[in-house]
This record gives sequence, structure tokens and C-alpha cells, in this order.
Amino acid sequence: MTPYAYQTSGRNRATLITVFAVWAILGLAILWLDAAPWLMGLFALATIPALIDLISGRASGLRLDVDGMHWFSGRRTGEVAWPRISHIRLDTRLDFSIRASAVLTSGRKVRLPLEATPPSDDFEEALTSRGIKVERHHFSLLG
Repeated sequence: MTPYAYQTSGRNRATLITVFAVWAILGLAILWLDAAPWLMGLFALATIPALIDLISGRASGLRLDVDGMHWFSGRRTGEVAWPRISHIRLDTRLDFSIRASAVLTSGRKVRLPLEATPPSDDFEEALTSRGIKVERHHFSLLG
């Protein structure tokens, strides 16, 4: 069984484009719509986490090997051994992001960090090739 590994960085093109687009829209709102600069400044504060990711270049990722599933995101790490996992739950949220949770045999859920979650199709294929059951839930508000 070959190990599966996924790694990404907060310093990526999509984050840069998104921050730039938000700032451009806010700037245009001030210039063309005569929006209150202080209010647009408040909206710009929402880009601070993305800016921190761009500046720090924080790495995150996930690895599947013979022992189990291991993940990291910045300083946070976690791991679960295969015998403890009942199944993996992939929830599609309303913003189309995928939240992954390892449902343990005890019934407890261990949520993987969003930034460490691989693309869902690749992740599901890697899990099913290891004999791990995957449940998909689309657009659930709770769970």
C-alpha cells in the first residue's frame, strides 16, 4: 500500500487574488458608490486571516500510511490509527467547501482542519483503496 500525501501552503495564488479582489471591490465602492471609508475598512478587516496566511506561508497537509491518518496545519497536528476509525464523513457546506471528519468506533468525531483537507475526489479514492468507508453528506447545516 503506497502512502498518500497532500500538502498545501497559505501562500498561494488563489489567496492573493481573493484578497486583491476584495480590496479592489471595497475601493471601488468608496470611489463610485460614495461608501463610508470606515465601513469599508471594517469589511477589509475580514481579510486579515488571509493576509496572515500569505505572509507566514503556513503549511498544512495530510498523510495516509500503514499506521493511520496524520495531519498538520501550522503548529496543530493530529493522528488517528486505522483500527479506531469507523468511517470518514465528507460534508459539503453551503459555501461548497468540504469538511472532513473521522468518525471513530466510539462514535466521537475528529474534524480535520479545513486547510489540511485534500480535494474530496482524490481523498475519497485514497481512503476507499485502503478499505475505509466514506460517507458523503451534501449541504447539511448540522453535523
